[in-house]
Amino acid sequence: MNGGYIIGEVLQEKKVKYLFTLCGGHISPIIVGAKKNGIRVIDVRHEATAVFAADAMARFTGNPGVAAVTAGPGVTNSITALKNAQLAESPIILLGGAVATVLKGRGALQDIEQIKLLETTVKWASKIEENCDIVPMLEEAFDVAQSGIPGPVFLECPIDLLYDEELVRKWYNIESRSQDSIKQKLTGWYLRRHVDKLFACSNIEIKSEKQQDEIIPFHIDEEDLEKTLSQINNVEKPVMIIGSQAMIKAEEAENLSNAVADLGIPVYLTGMARGLLGKDHPLYFRYKRSMALKEADLVVLAGMPQDFRLNYGRSINPNAYLISINRSGKELEKNRKPDLAVQADASYFLQMIVQEEKIDKDFSDWINILREREKEGINKIEQFMNEKTEHINPLKLCQDIESLMDDDSIIIVDGGDFIATASYLVKPTGSLKWIDAGAFGTLGAGAGFALSAKLLNPGSEVWLIYGDGAAGYSITEFDTFVRHNISVIGIIGNDGGWTQIQRDQVKYLGDDVATTLKYSDYHAVAKGYGAEGLVVNDPKDVMRILKEAKDICKNGKPVLINALIGKTNFREGSISM
Repeated sequence: MNGGYIIGEVLQEKKVKYLFTLCGGHISPIIVGAKKNGIRVIDVRHEATAVFAADAMARFTGNPGVAAVTAGPGVTNSITALKNAQLAESPIILLGGAVATVLKGRGALQDIEQIKLLETTVKWASKIEENCDIVPMLEEAFDVAQSGIPGPVFLECPIDLLYDEELVRKWYNIESRSQDSIKQKLTGWYLRRHVDKLFACSNIEIKSEKQQDEIIPFHIDEEDLEKTLSQINNVEKPVMIIGSQAMIKAEEAENLSNAVADLGIPVYLTGMARGLLGKDHPLYFRYKRSMALKEADLVVLAGMPQDFRLNYGRSINPNAYLISINRSGKELEKNRKPDLAVQADASYFLQMIVQEEKIDKDFSDWINILREREKEGINKIEQFMNEKTEHINPLKLCQDIESLMDDDSIIIVDGGDFIATASYLVKPTGSLKWIDAGAFGTLGAGAGFALSAKLLNPGSEVWLIYGDGAAGYSITEFDTFVRHNISVIGIIGNDGGWTQIQRDQVKYLGDDVATTLKYSDYHAVAKGYGAEGLVVNDPKDVMRILKEAKDICKNGKPVLINALIGKTNFREGSISM
């Protein structure tokens, strides 16, 4: 029983079902050990995808996702995805390979200072130094990843601690011979002592006796509840924004949805909270959010920081009573200090409010005003949707996608301009049915997210909606989809450019340099990997092609639609800084 097998045992005890990886000599025992312990190993084509998949697994389930990558470039290839998970507050365990302990710092293949490199990118980074550490350090990794403000952790696993002790002793060639020189004997003695320390514990001693501890939720202060209730019952124009952090406890999604409905406050949803109230709940609003925030007399931010998305707090009426609920004390007061700062889990806090006292306040006049503005937003979209463009109007394409999706479809989005357009038109029908990269603005997360979505929901349609720029990061994972029988529907809004950047760059600088792409044959790439590829460039053919893609997916094959689209001014001036 080697170290890799022991790691597999711990993962199995933690109820980990999937290990995402890209193979490497430094981590082979982990991959094999995981498989022997009944964990399904999903090998991908880029390490970032493995980490993105682990990130999505955590977001969908609330439990840590696990990835393993090889030493050196395997670890460095993971950094963007790790940082994305850190900013999204996703609990991830990244197991990183490392050179043999005795060769550290001596110029071995792929040997770098991995811990120092990742210290600002993860919540906790450490390394296994002897076999006695394997179980307790993995236990700690899971605890740290889930507690407080969840996030990714990194555990470095040297290769000589992953193989059998007998084999490692042979590698080090530490048997003494009578003809050895004094120097050789001293070296042998040093190596024997080093290996003895590496394998200080027997297999029996390594076994875990720790039981899974429940992560204790944040304390809810009764006074904070009373203040919040008092404000809700004494205002006329409240607005609530619910962000991704409120969805950390995925198993509480339904309870949170019920609590929000009982509060009776107009709600705007962002990130992973999209779909929390379904598609057409009377309290759910999508348009004219900035106008509502400027007029509101009470603003409740639930798991949502005052970052660029709220213009660093300037979008909110300065005279409004501001309540911020966040796990992070730092995020609570970033950019603008709230009138009431509640350091707690937003989901639990909102649930406790409605348990405390029924909200009898009638906000119907305010809701009717917002509803009229909602109609204005819809009318504006319809105007852009009816514009004639080259190839297919992107807004009309999004409407057609939305109209054909199954009710239990899961929507994965990866891109800039086309994805932002889709966010207005493609509506998730329920909680945890929408996933985007988050506030980091990362491209390339789509394939990894889609992997986890389909693994967890094999009977549901998974729609992977790409911009053509973003598709270039992970289109190679259609090979992964084929090899692992992951039938997703991919669709690329192909407008031949990095449009989100191009629009403002041309307007302000008069030059489109580095922002143009070709109307490339992305569908042919998918076919080359063994998936099905379809192309559509005529609006009249869109519904037929979408239906064909749905049929292909139902028959168990991944499919990619290359949809050639035109450009509109729908999102002019929307670049974020």
